[in-house]
Amino acid sequence: MVAVRYQTAFQLYPYEKVAAQDADRPHRHPVVIVGGGPVGMGLALDLGRKGTPCVVLDDHDGVGQGSRAICFAKRTLEICDRLGCGDPMVDKGVVWNVGRVYRDEKEVYNFNLLPEDGHKRPAFINLQQPYFEQYLVDEIRRQQAMGAPIEIRGRNCVTALDQMPDHVVLTVDTPDGPYQLEADYVVACDGANSPIRGMMGLDFDGRVFEDNFLIADIKMRADFPTERRFWFNPPFNRGETALLHKQPDDVWRLDFQLGWDIDREAELKPERISERVSAMIGEGIDFELVWTSIYTFRCCTMDEYRHGNVFFAGDAAHQVSPFGARGANGGMQDVDNLGWKLAAVVNGEAGDALLDSYHDERKYGAEENIKNSSRTADFLTPRNPAHTLFRDAVLDLVEDQAFARPLVNSGRLSLPCTYDQSKLNGPDELPDAPTRTRPGSSCSDATLSQGHLLDRLGDVFMLLAIKVNIPETFHVAGLDIDVVELAEDDDPTGALADRYLGTNSAGVYLIRPDQHVAARWEQFDREAIEKAVRMALGGTEQ
Repeated sequence: MVAVRYQTAFQLYPYEKVAAQDADRPHRHPVVIVGGGPVGMGLALDLGRKGTPCVVLDDHDGVGQGSRAICFAKRTLEICDRLGCGDPMVDKGVVWNVGRVYRDEKEVYNFNLLPEDGHKRPAFINLQQPYFEQYLVDEIRRQQAMGAPIEIRGRNCVTALDQMPDHVVLTVDTPDGPYQLEADYVVACDGANSPIRGMMGLDFDGRVFEDNFLIADIKMRADFPTERRFWFNPPFNRGETALLHKQPDDVWRLDFQLGWDIDREAELKPERISERVSAMIGEGIDFELVWTSIYTFRCCTMDEYRHGNVFFAGDAAHQVSPFGARGANGGMQDVDNLGWKLAAVVNGEAGDALLDSYHDERKYGAEENIKNSSRTADFLTPRNPAHTLFRDAVLDLVEDQAFARPLVNSGRLSLPCTYDQSKLNGPDELPDAPTRTRPGSSCSDATLSQGHLLDRLGDVFMLLAIKVNIPETFHVAGLDIDVVELAEDDDPTGALADRYLGTNSAGVYLIRPDQHVAARWEQFDREAIEKAVRMALGGTEQ
């Protein structure tokens, strides 16, 4: 039988026996995704929208209880817009851009994560992970109704993996017994304790941080503002830190740093948690405990994210501290990166070499997240007297000295990764153009006379032509390259020129299907663009 490891908040894909379970020989699938969750479901949605058949195997029939990941960044929302499910997430979520940092009871620093206009999406929303997953699955169902080749099999637990020269064989347990299936490619999205990683004898490299944090989700009606609040050494948690976030449905997330040497059983008693909560929010405010948990964390990564025809994504590939919201957001950037590459290879548009770039780019992104996450953890929990002295000195200076404010580290919040060293990057031949939109970077949004730029770019290779007349489409390496042509009248606020042209009067950008910049030029040059497209496809000639 398939073990029940946790209770589900929503049953989204109940078990149904499929014909393949009684077949004489295993059925072969282009892509099998092991594990649902935001990463697995996001990848399935991305592949299905591109017409690439995939099967999701999840050992449960829905999303687990508890808020877990709640802070979803602007880049993740832009990815979800591309996948077709951004609107319900933002409609349900709590929008915020401002964070405040306190020492004791005094505010010493505040910040705005999105101080400029011209973006469709906010810096962050807070949305409980069960809702985030539900909206992904809802969109999968809509795409399935329109013919997208996506299959979800709940209560299907992978128990063995055998890698062959050109495919993978999976043994799967179900309530009706085991069966086997084959896959050209397998993507392990099965979480921090990834069974697939264990079956393959693979491990992590990194640090375990000796600290414990208590999560208390509470339901209450309060007039606290919608912003991120972080305390160093507050009166209600002396010597430690605390964090407060608002979620939908009058639910609030409270995090309390507890230290390393604790009695977990005692700290998880409802009366003890209620005592901590009341001390934080005030004795006169009524509340209800919704979900509680104590966690420790690691900052670590696998050496390689590709092993033959098996890929690792999300927490199965890399883990960070929860401070900075880099876990689920980093996982969604894995989806963004791997989905179009798998689709291109499976659909015959690129060669296998393109898939190697997934490891190159996303390992770079994971190391960036781990670096920032580790620095945050060291600031919150100094490892030695020198670190403690540095942190206290920063907090002493921050209120009156502007130079010290960037040094306050209550979580360097998630930002999109720029793949500066990617082998897929083409030329940067737009002189003195903005660095924020250089090759390797994710496209910056901008308000247009009609709508927003990112909504115009879609999820295929495109040319963005700003004040340049070029053909509407042209054929390169087996692809029809679409064109978004924008004139001065399309840029009413000047944000497009500011973010893409700088001092230049015109420019042409090659945009990848994940809306990252592949190359840019002053004018249209067919031969240069054709070379850049082939480079962005991993050097494949068609």
